[in-house]
Amino acid sequence: MIKRYKQTEIDEIVKILKNDGVISVPTDTVYGVCARISTKKAHDKLVAVKNRPEEKAFPVMCANIEQIKSIAIVNKTAEKIITAFMPGPLTVVLKKNKEIADYITNGKDTIAVRMATSDVLKEIIEKVKSPLFMTSANISGKPTCNNLDEIENACPLLDGMLEGKIIFSKGSTIIDCTSNEVKVLRPGPISLEKIIETLNK
Repeated sequence: MIKRYKQTEIDEIVKILKNDGVISVPTDTVYGVCARISTKKAHDKLVAVKNRPEEKAFPVMCANIEQIKSIAIVNKTAEKIITAFMPGPLTVVLKKNKEIADYITNGKDTIAVRMATSDVLKEIIEKVKSPLFMTSANISGKPTCNNLDEIENACPLLDGMLEGKIIFSKGSTIIDCTSNEVKVLRPGPISLEKIIETLNK
């Protein structure tokens, strides 16, 4: 039985993450599994939990725009989009900062970032003092889990699960902001029309 934590037990969750553990958490879109990005040990544990192909990089969740800027290059277009739609059901692909370790992006020069979608997630990230790898709660290539029982069956190597509700129950919109032209890589709750409308303001 994987231990389940209430939203009031943040410090327990933080302790697990600081010890390179992997936990599942509710995000606004789907249940996610996460680990801190600051150690390769935590990254490798997350790969094992997800049974994920090595070459696929994990998206990263940050507490705020300052933290995004610490790991990625935020151009003017990206800054406008982040300010307008984050926190929200949006993932932005950016060029990574040269200083961050290769394992974080599996050697790629881009990184996919989200902003914490709840006060609880923001508090966890701030207390862990590191952005978190955040990926959907499922075995790689299988459907996303919809409740804690499904997560427990799919990811038995988890170190803990945070209880809570999700809102959209489908993945975030993913947009590529690495060049001047914004491209939608995966449609989701935020439409391209809305994004273009914001950029034209």
